[in-house]
Order: sequence, then C-alpha cells, then structure tokens
Amino acid sequence: MPPPSTTVPRAEAAPSLDLLTVPQVMARLQLGRSAVYDLLRSGQLASITLGRARRIPARALTDFIRARLEQEAAA
Repeated sequence: MPPPSTTVPRAEAAPSLDLLTVPQVMARLQLGRSAVYDLLRSGQLASITLGRARRIPARALTDFIRARLEQEAAA
C-alpha cells in the first residue's frame, strides 16, 4: 500500500498572502507617507497590524486600485 500523499496547496488556489509595508505601498502608488496612512485610517485601504508593524495585503492594494478605476470610469 503506497504512503498517503501530502498535498500542498497551490499558490494560485490560495488567496494572496503577500504583505506589503507602508513604504512599498508608497512606492507602488507614488504617494507620500501621510497619504497612505490617510487611506488606511479612512478604511479605503485594508491593513493588519502585527505588533507595531502595519502591513497591507497585496490583494487589498489590488482591490483598492480596481475600486478607484471603477469610480473614475463611472464619473
């Protein structure tokens, strides 16, 4: 009898777990630190806190950009 296979979930099947720092988001959006923190404070951009570190899921950044593009298209 063969040993049971261990399946490792594929990255494509799992939600994006990449976490970005505030400086990384600043660079990607070409915004200043205050502007990024304003987006976080207002809830427009989702984040998590790990200890004292603020991290933004890459998926949250993608969703934010998509929502802004849709708003611009609707205007």
